[in-house]
Parts: sequence; structure tokens; C-alpha cells
Amino acid sequence: MEILLVEDDQTLADGLSRSLADCGFEVTLAMTGSYAESALISQSYDLVILDLGLPDTDGREILRRLRARKSAVPVLILTARDALEERVAGLELGADDYLTKPFDLRELEARVRALLRRSRGGFSHDIALGRLVLDTSDRQVLLDGEPLSLPPREYGVLEALLLRAGRVVSKERIAQSLSVHHEELADNAIEVYVHRLRRRLEPFDIRIRTLRGLGYLLEKDADE
Repeated sequence: MEILLVEDDQTLADGLSRSLADCGFEVTLAMTGSYAESALISQSYDLVILDLGLPDTDGREILRRLRARKSAVPVLILTARDALEERVAGLELGADDYLTKPFDLRELEARVRALLRRSRGGFSHDIALGRLVLDTSDRQVLLDGEPLSLPPREYGVLEALLLRAGRVVSKERIAQSLSVHHEELADNAIEVYVHRLRRRLEPFDIRIRTLRGLGYLLEKDADE
């Protein structure tokens, strides 16, 4: 799925682009209103994340023009403007959701997935790899169809790895997905959670590989 990210803050834009790419999305970055307008006219996207405070135009004008062209692409407004009047104005112009800065990356990712589900009439919440199935709607894990009860932190690690199955996930990325209100994790906490998950999953031909200096990779055995 392709996302147009309209954001003029280079540091934030780079971080969001990496986070969304880690979730499996193709991301096009537009740092000006004129570039965003050109991209929206020339290409179709599954979702637009739109900052309002752009250097050359107000993001609300981009949204107004988008809806004037009868485009139904979901739009998530991302802005530091948190006044009620600003939120109402954006929604009345045709935005589908509104998230104010600063924000938690997990909330952004959850809102993105929710908007995409809604725009496509709903789709399965299941993420599967071999004999492992994770239902993100009720946070249930199944192995060979049988429920597996996991502590919240272990579930969080498994979800972070399964969302990017077959790709390396850094320890920092996992820690970021687990953090709650800036709660810090012990240095070896993620290693402990991965060790516990590894013992649970290996009998079902699911492996968590450690790539030293890079992170972890979740995969099913080749012979499975």
C-alpha cells in the first residue's frame, strides 16, 4: 500500500518514513505543498498523512482541492495545531482523522491501519506465518489453531517481529514499539523476551534469528 507523507520537518519526516516502511508501506515524501499537490494529481495513493504547517501553503488548502476533485483517499491530518476549532475545521474540510504533535508512533501506526481498513470495507486482522497466527483486533495468538497466552511485553515483541516477518527488526525499533509514556526498558529486557518467545515458537517451526549488531528476524523453517 502506498502512502503520501506531507511533512516539512526533515527529522520527523525521515523518522515517520522509516517507521511506515518498517510496517510494510511504500512511502512517498512531499516536503512542500506544491510537490504534494503535483503528486496527488499524478498518482493514486491509499492514504495521505498531511501536515498543515507547510512552507508554501496551508495543508487545509491541499485537502480542500483534493476533495474538490472528488478524491476519496483517506487523509490523516498531522499537526501541532491542537485547538478544537482547528480540529473541527480540518474534519469539516474532509479529513478522516486528526493527530496532534507530539504523538506516539504506535498510535500513528494504529490510526493508519484503521483508516485503511475503513477505506477498503474492512479486512482481516490476522497476521500469519506458517503455523502461527496473530489476531491484532483482540491480541490473540494461535499456534496450530490453539490459543497461546502471552504476557503483554512478549506479545508486543512478537507483534513487532511478525509485522515485519522476513526482515530484520532492530532492538531499538522493538523497544520503541514497547515503550509506554517513555517508560524505560532494562538493557537486556528485549533479549529476555526474545529468548522466551524463541522457546515457545521453535516447536512449531517458527524461528527468531539473532543477527548480531543488526537485530532480530522472524521466519518459518524452510522445510516447514
